[in-house]
This record gives sequence, C-alpha cells and structure tokens, in this order.
Amino acid sequence: MRKRSLIVLLIVFLIILYNSFFIVDERQQVVITQFGEAMGEPKTKPGLYLKIPFIQKANYFPKTLLEWDGDPGQIPTLDKTFIWVDTFARWKIGDPLRFFQTVNNEIAAQSRLDDIIDSAVRNFITSFPLIETVRKSNRKFQELELGADKIKELTPLGEVKVGRQKMLEGIMKQAQQKVREFGIELVDVKIKRLNYIEDVRRSIYQRMIAERKQMAEKFRSEGRGEAQKIEGEMEKELKRITSEAYRKAQEIKGRGDAEATRIYAEAFSVDPQFYSFIKTLETYKEVLRDNTTLVLSTDSEFLRYLKGYKDSSKEE
Repeated sequence: MRKRSLIVLLIVFLIILYNSFFIVDERQQVVITQFGEAMGEPKTKPGLYLKIPFIQKANYFPKTLLEWDGDPGQIPTLDKTFIWVDTFARWKIGDPLRFFQTVNNEIAAQSRLDDIIDSAVRNFITSFPLIETVRKSNRKFQELELGADKIKELTPLGEVKVGRQKMLEGIMKQAQQKVREFGIELVDVKIKRLNYIEDVRRSIYQRMIAERKQMAEKFRSEGRGEAQKIEGEMEKELKRITSEAYRKAQEIKGRGDAEATRIYAEAFSVDPQFYSFIKTLETYKEVLRDNTTLVLSTDSEFLRYLKGYKDSSKEE
C-alpha cells in the first residue's frame, strides 16, 4: 500500500514538474497568461523557462516571417481605368504581448491585414493614373528602326512622376502605421499580378492589333516605295546601258560599212567590169532560185551576162 502511494506521488510530482517548465526555440516567442491575463514580459529568447503549473499557460507565437495573400479585385485608377490587382505581403509578430491582447491569434490577424492592406492598396491606386502603377521610371521603350526613321509608340502612356516602387512604399508606410497597434510588423508589400479587367483588356488588345497593323502597313508602304525607287533606277540604268551599247554598235557598224565601201570602191576602180560581173552573179544567186519565174525582155540589162552563154553539152 505504501509502495503504491509512493508511485502515485511520484507520478503527480512528474506531472507538476512537466507543467512547471516550457521550452522556447529560435522560431518561437511565448506570452505567459494567468487566468487569461498576460503576466510579465514575453519570452523571445530561446531557452528553458519556469511557470506556475496548471495556473499559468504558455501561449506560443511564431517569430518567423508569415505571409499574407490578398484577394484579387477590380480597382479604378485616377484616369478611370479599371484594373485587376492581386497583392501579397510578408509580416511578422513584432510585439507578441500586444498581438495577444489585440488579435490573439493568426487567423484574426489575417482578417485585420485584409482590411488594412486592401484599403491602403485601393487608396493609392485610385489616387494615381495607370502609368504610375504600371511603371517605376521613365526608361525609354525600345524603338523600332527603319533606316534613319524611328517608329515611336502611337499612344504614349505619359510621364512617370511617382512610379510603382514608391507607390508600394507608400502603401506599406500607411498600412504599417495601422498594423503596429496590433503588434504586427510589415516586412514587405508587393503587387503579384496587375492586369486590365476582361472588357478593357479586350479593347486594349484590339487597339494594339490595330496599331501594329498600322505600323506594319507603314513598313510595307515604305518598302514598296523603296522597291519602286530601286526598280526605277535599275530601269534607268538598263536603258542607259542599252542606249550606250546601241550607239557603240552603230558606230562600229558605220565604221565597218565605211571600210567595206572603201574596199569595194578600190576593187571597182581596179577592174570595174569584173566588179560588176561579181555583183551581178551575187544578185543572180539571191534572185534566181528554184521555182523562180522572171519575165524580162531580151535586151534587159539584167541578162546581159547570160546572152552569150552556150551549153557545152549540146555542142558535143
């Protein structure tokens, strides 16, 4: 009986001992409460700590970064353009005691962040034109070139005065002031996705397609003009070359005809009768062919070299 009592006392002692200590690791911080009320300073350093068993309770909170993912929604910009915005943030529990006293747990904290960050995002986006949300600087767009001409954007977006990065810094600063009272510290706020709403996006795509078609038509028109210019110059050069070749050919032909005439004249002056005979034979060769019929008088000068012709075969 005594032995059983000792065992029971030992078990009770171990239970009390177990509930008297708690461990805090590097990723945790603890707030001690007694009957629901916070007691003392939070335990933020890792180690082994002592508490009153069964009366005091250790409430653990993460020390690591936590994520907040907002619900995407439609927000109008200052220039009345509706865009689809999806944001996210990283936060941590900076003051666990205040966090416990105000929101108590992460689920309630996420609900508070939904209201505060979404409100800050909406306030800033509605206060600036679309270009400020889309771009962060006035870096020039890449331009298309054709020779020395540059094709610029047909619809300039405007000049960036604040920029996306500074807008996000402003959103974080505004939200930070409100979440600090809950013991929450914002680390970063970013826009995860930014796009036009479906109706606006469709009209934007159609406008972009029309602009690109206009630019393509401009390229084609300039190309056709350049092609016609090259073809005109080629045709002009071809005519010049042909004319020059014809002129040189005529000059050579003229010199050849003059040389032939000179040679014929010299030959004629040496033996006019022989020259006349040869030229007449050439004429016979050209005129008197098979199936050629000529009706000439007997005293025709054309037949004067045939009048005295005798067929030697008949004489034999």
